[in-house]
Amino acid sequence: MGLLSLGTPLAWDEAKQYADHVRTHGITQFLHIWDRLKDRCGDELLWGDEIEYMVAAFDDHEKNVKLSLRQTEILAKLQAIVEDIVSDRGESDSVPTFHPEYGRFMLESTPGSPYTGEIRDLLAVEGNMRYRRHLARKYLKPNEVPFTMTSFPRMGVPGVFTEPYYDPIDAVSSHSLFLPEEITNPHARFPTLTANIRRRRGSKVAINLPLFIDKHTPRPFVDPTIPWQRNIYPEDPEAKNGAALLDHIYMDAMGFGMGCSCLQITFQACNIAEARRLYDALIPVAPLMLALTAASPLWRGYIADVDCRWDVVSASVDDRTEEERGLKPLKENRYRIPKSRYASVSLYISEYWMNQPAYNDIDAPHDTAIFERLRNHGVDELLSRHIAHLFIRDPLVIFSESIDQDDTTSNDHFENIQSTNWQTLRFKPPPANSSIGWRVEFRPMEVQMTDFENAAFSVFVVLLSRAILHFNLNLYIPISKVDENMARAQRRDAVRSEKFYFRKDVFPPGPSQPSSLASSCPSTPVSEHGGPILVNGINGKEKKLRNCYPLPPKPDDVSPSGSVEDEYEEMTMVEIMNGKGSAFPGLLNLVYAYLETLDFDEKSARRIEEYLDLIRRRTNGSLRTAASWIRDFVRSHPAYKFDSVVSQEINYDLMVAVDEIERGLRKAPDFLPSNCSPRE
Repeated sequence: MGLLSLGTPLAWDEAKQYADHVRTHGITQFLHIWDRLKDRCGDELLWGDEIEYMVAAFDDHEKNVKLSLRQTEILAKLQAIVEDIVSDRGESDSVPTFHPEYGRFMLESTPGSPYTGEIRDLLAVEGNMRYRRHLARKYLKPNEVPFTMTSFPRMGVPGVFTEPYYDPIDAVSSHSLFLPEEITNPHARFPTLTANIRRRRGSKVAINLPLFIDKHTPRPFVDPTIPWQRNIYPEDPEAKNGAALLDHIYMDAMGFGMGCSCLQITFQACNIAEARRLYDALIPVAPLMLALTAASPLWRGYIADVDCRWDVVSASVDDRTEEERGLKPLKENRYRIPKSRYASVSLYISEYWMNQPAYNDIDAPHDTAIFERLRNHGVDELLSRHIAHLFIRDPLVIFSESIDQDDTTSNDHFENIQSTNWQTLRFKPPPANSSIGWRVEFRPMEVQMTDFENAAFSVFVVLLSRAILHFNLNLYIPISKVDENMARAQRRDAVRSEKFYFRKDVFPPGPSQPSSLASSCPSTPVSEHGGPILVNGINGKEKKLRNCYPLPPKPDDVSPSGSVEDEYEEMTMVEIMNGKGSAFPGLLNLVYAYLETLDFDEKSARRIEEYLDLIRRRTNGSLRTAASWIRDFVRSHPAYKFDSVVSQEINYDLMVAVDEIERGLRKAPDFLPSNCSPRE
């Protein structure tokens, strides 16, 4: 999560004095990267996943599951083990890496090296994920388990939910009523980030999720677990003064959001143009994947009437002042900012002709001075506006030792602001002094309970990204409709109950039609090194997934016809994935059509089909989302009183069940395919 620098972090009153310094030098650093690498071309497809685990400790005697706050100790042990494995093998490419995260109970893992476009790499994802979990589990205590669950159901309840126990009375960085200081990673960045968000905002963050109202839920619901009368920190009265809403689950700290786990995919593109093209194309896909991976219906010991983490995380890092939120006239601040810095994307950035100005239809304020500076340096208008929009934010953590940097060799000031704009996608310039190219990070998905699911969603997104580039698909809809889709995606059982805005016709003008998809190849492909690709597969098929699809020029006869509103409509998830009408075959069928262009054996085809079948069945409702399964488990538990409460006993049994499902010891035929079992 962002930069983990060593040094002395500045408290907000001191840090804000350097905000313009960081912005100015951050733009300078970007321009050095731009000058060096804007024309870089020919990078091969490299990609990888990031998975976050929460480590939980089982107390079988008390029938309790608690978050284990041993991250520092666990990571030290894992790092030593990884180094031993590397030493034994003599290389590090296949050895996974583990990283710290915001919560002291969390671990982040990535493959030891990026995957390539080889089919064997696509099929290695699940095994790599399982190997990572195996390593983590092997070096935990016997009663500890590394879960891939998006949210811990009872984080923040009264009583004991961490191991060891700490009292929230000492929450000196967050001033939370519910979470102790010790739940946060002790690295100086994290408590400083927490405190500076609160100080900049002028209050604690306020997170309110609608409560799932069950048969015996008191109405109106006034949460008896909130310590309404606590009077330790200046912000303590906020809950009773209106921050905590009736009939809602109230949370008040960054830890509730940044303590969530997710699944992210990062792609290296051929060049900057392809990265921007892919970034734009995946923006409308983000809400759909959020809905399909929905996995977090339980919060602070209650059942919520939503299925996803997104708005929780968004509110948990919302550092906007009252002026910036539009609650007061602008006086001390420069902008009214419509969104938290954790939000859905606000601007398309590709210069390709498919991107019409009408699609960027929401208010996305930008720093005009930064915009003009970028434009004067030769950066195009769309990318200049994107960066100038990101840079309306203040840097939240500044280390005194890092204030002055060599802008020609460092990009830390740029990343300080770039990496704390947490959006559904992130456009990532190459790091300084690195061989890495232009990248796109896909960020909306919730982590799934099993490695099979996480692999399936990773493989699907990678294949869809190639189908988009191969068929030159047009997925643009107005950003305002993407935002509406994000709101709908989080609603309870959104996959089955909601409709989403999506484009009616995704094909560019020309001969390509759904019936001829598989034979619809772009003009002569260009290799990573700039020459024509030598197709070695059978019947002209390609042997691997790749980058560097040339973009066909705008057809002469293309001009805007009618309004943008005519280009999209509301569709069910089944229609979006399986197709609607003659012009739109559906995302799944586009992936299948792309697979027809590849040369791979029958065994590989069967493995890929298992993953795509999960996507298909989650779409049509024959398999539940994790959120739906978890909610049903709680509501069907013998101890559940139909009062919206997730008791300690229910949570214990739920976590036992999730662990058994992940290890293949418990069948869940309404949740996973019958042939799904852990693969070593």
